[in-house]
Amino acid sequence: MARGNQRDKAREKNQKDMAGQKNKNTQSGTEFARTKEAQAAIMRAKQEASAKKGESSSGATSDKKK
Repeated sequence: MARGNQRDKAREKNQKDMAGQKNKNTQSGTEFARTKEAQAAIMRAKQEASAKKGESSSGATSDKKK
């Protein structure tokens, strides 16, 4: 009988955890678009910084013999 009780307790705990999770997107269309654009701007800035860093270091490595 202990196993059945353990199984029921685990099921109850899992249902409680699943109920606490966020299920749907609560942002409206304009809020979602604004957030998406902000994230894209951050990524573009990171890519530009990475490209600049790569350009400056690639000049130093081009002097190596092949």
